[in-house]
This record gives sequence, structure tokens and C-alpha cells, in this order.
Amino acid sequence: MSSPLHQNSTSVSPPTTDFAHVRAEFQALLAGCGIYDLSGRAKISVAGSDRVRWLNGMATNNLRDLAPGHGIYAFLLNAQGRIQADLYAFQRGDSLLVDTERGQRDKILQLFDHYIIADDVEIADISDKLTALGLTGPESRAVLERVGIAVPDLAYLQFADIAWQQKSITLLRSGEEAPESWQIWIAPENACVLWDALVKASARPIGTTALNLFRISRGIPQFGVDIRERDLPQETGQTRALNFTKGCYLGQEIVERIRSRGAVHRQFTAFVAEGALPEPGAKITTSEKDQKEVGEITSSAILPLPGGDRAIALGYLRREAAGKELRAGTAKLRPASLPIA
Repeated sequence: MSSPLHQNSTSVSPPTTDFAHVRAEFQALLAGCGIYDLSGRAKISVAGSDRVRWLNGMATNNLRDLAPGHGIYAFLLNAQGRIQADLYAFQRGDSLLVDTERGQRDKILQLFDHYIIADDVEIADISDKLTALGLTGPESRAVLERVGIAVPDLAYLQFADIAWQQKSITLLRSGEEAPESWQIWIAPENACVLWDALVKASARPIGTTALNLFRISRGIPQFGVDIRERDLPQETGQTRALNFTKGCYLGQEIVERIRSRGAVHRQFTAFVAEGALPEPGAKITTSEKDQKEVGEITSSAILPLPGGDRAIALGYLRREAAGKELRAGTAKLRPASLPIA
């Protein structure tokens, strides 16, 4: 889950990446309905008669068999199997829609351009023509219905094109952050009207800090923070990004070699921290006399949970350290089950 830039409503001035009450915003995501701006994500159209075969040969997940109206999460790898980018790809019938963080847009466009050789593939950045709002929380479906958006029965990463107040929108069940998590794709000029209607229907505006807390509570790694270009797909724990029966793609040999050997040397892990919250970049060590380095912290936060604040960290832990007493700085660490909240 990426953090939005700022909400687009004309009712707030000046625009801000955060709102006033992080604790209340976080609680809305857990027990109510939070609304957030996803204009910080890039939208790339992939058209042309070779589009599916071509992108399927680059992505780690199966686009070949993707039905219209459905999407997948995937990585782009280099020949050494290292992650270069992550993205969502959606089958729109006459084109594929690639959705990624705006910070990855230029890198992905460069990769796409490099690998179009004699293929009938047309790439277009349509970020200025299509934006999105996000809704998360158990009350989200009710909020959508209160503004007149009929919610169809959708599976995770399935979408439907519908109309709202004579405006064309697309409703996506994102489902990554929570069972009730939705996106609405809409033309940028119509986003303010929809935002205000959803807020009036009791959706609470959510800023970047609360969204990041929620991401950490779900153990969702973020590219550029928890997923780096030196990481291997299986190390991240994101098996949802991989398909082992689709055939060849860039970096596939390394992914298959790891699968056949049965494990990686380190794994993305969530931790409960007791003591001073470890900062991203802090090394994880064993509590033994030699204090052997066995991992690193990539994200950390104090979660304002209803039952009391909890210090949570995400990071990578080497397999041989499982079951040992762990520390990061002065804090004691213990692996945690997800989701935290």
C-alpha cells in the first residue's frame, strides 16, 4: 500500500499530507471508514496486439491467463533475479493498466522502453487522465452505498466500470490492506466532488502518517523502503507476486532455483519491540555474547492500538536466528503474527 500525496478536496486549504488526529485516523481504518488520496500513484496504459505476451515475459505473475476485469500484483526483475520494481497490472480488455507508485514510474517506463524490440506494444503514461481515491475499513461498503455507488460482488483485485452521478468511474476491490478496502478510479476533474460526497457520508480523511501506521500493522512491505533492488522475491514474503507455472520471464531462472531449493537465507518478518523503538537501518543481533548480526530493520512505528500503544518493526531476519533472543539497539525483539491490529 502506498501513501497518498494529499487529498484533493476543495474543502481543505492548504493541501496537506497529514491531518490533525493520527490516532483517530488510524482507528477509522481499523473500525470505521478512512478515505485517502491515491494521486501519488502512476497509471500506465499498455496497448497493442502483443501487449499480454510481452508484459507476461517481464512480470513475475501470470498475465497470460488474466481474465478481463481482474488484476495481479507482480515484480519486475533483472537477469540476476533482483527486484527492480513492483506493480499491479489489470486486464481492461483492449489494454492493460499498470498501477505503481509515482516514484517508480520513470524506472518502469525505461524498463518497458528497453524491452520493446519488434513487439506491437504501445506505452502511454495516463496519470494525468486517471486518478484514484482509496477507502479502507469495515464501514467502507456502507459509505459507498450511501453516496449512491452500487457495490457489486467483486473478488480481490477485481474491478467493475460503473456510473456515479453521470460520471464514469471504476470500482476496484483492492483487499490488500483489509477485507474491506476499495479504490475508485476517476477522472481528476471529478475527484473533488466524489471526495466531498464520501466525506459527507462519514468517511474520515486519512493522511500519510496514519496510512503508514496501517501498512506496518499489516506487514505490507513498501518498495524503496522494505523492498530494495538488492532483494530477491522470495525474501520479501510476497508469494502473491509469483507464479511458478507461467513459463519464462526475465529473472525466472533465479526464482525457480530458489523455489527448488525450498528456502531463502533470510525472510521479511514483523517484530514486537520492547524498549526504544529501533530506527530503519538498525541491525538485528542475537542476545548472545558475540551479538551476531542476523538481520536489519526496514520500517518501525508506535501503533496507537485500542488496547494500548505497541512498538512494531518490520525487517529481514536470517533463518538460523529463528527462535533466538533478538535485539535491535536497546530494544528486545520477538517475531509477531500478522496483522498486528
